[in-house]
Amino acid sequence: MSRVLLVEDDVLLGEGLSMYLSKNGYRCDWVKKISDVEQHWIKADLVVLDRQLPEGDSVKWLPGWLSVKALPVIILTAKTDVDHRIEGLSAGAKDYVIKPFSHQELLARIQAQLRPLGEVEIQYSNLVVNLSYQTVMMDQQNIPLKPKEFQLLALLVQNPGRVYHRDELLNKVWGYQAFPSTRTVDNHVLHLRQKFPSLAIDTVRSVGYRLRKE
Repeated sequence: MSRVLLVEDDVLLGEGLSMYLSKNGYRCDWVKKISDVEQHWIKADLVVLDRQLPEGDSVKWLPGWLSVKALPVIILTAKTDVDHRIEGLSAGAKDYVIKPFSHQELLARIQAQLRPLGEVEIQYSNLVVNLSYQTVMMDQQNIPLKPKEFQLLALLVQNPGRVYHRDELLNKVWGYQAFPSTRTVDNHVLHLRQKFPSLAIDTVRSVGYRLRKE
């Protein structure tokens, strides 16, 4: 059983996450203060770290903790600007999750960080999405996709039921440096619908898209 250290001062969020992770097969140590991190760090396999804590910005302590034991760290933050993400990643974090977020998304990111190397597949309905080789099979037939089409489909398949804003899809699939328009997302969703007619990609009016839960 993998051990997750959750550093979060918000009681409601901390309680909810620790219970959710425990129900999904992880041992979760939850602390609320910077001063309590080091004693649990050495025992952890992964750390979920809130950025804004009562003692200040937790990223300042991150290099020191990582020098004690190198761990995958996922930062939780309400800050969305690029500079703050770069600071966290430069300090040693492996991933960033922006508040508010779904528990399912965080779980998927934890699983991705702790997943052993090797072939990784996700099955949804009659689709098999191979993340390792970036291939998609539908009814045992290979469906060729362009790289961005695959990345968009893989994101939706990993989080069925989650509503993605068009801007969020742009950031996650195309990245901050590409600066495409939201019309780019619409066009790629259209292509996916044409290639997978039975795939239920719902349009959420004035927001974005979601893959309907099975």
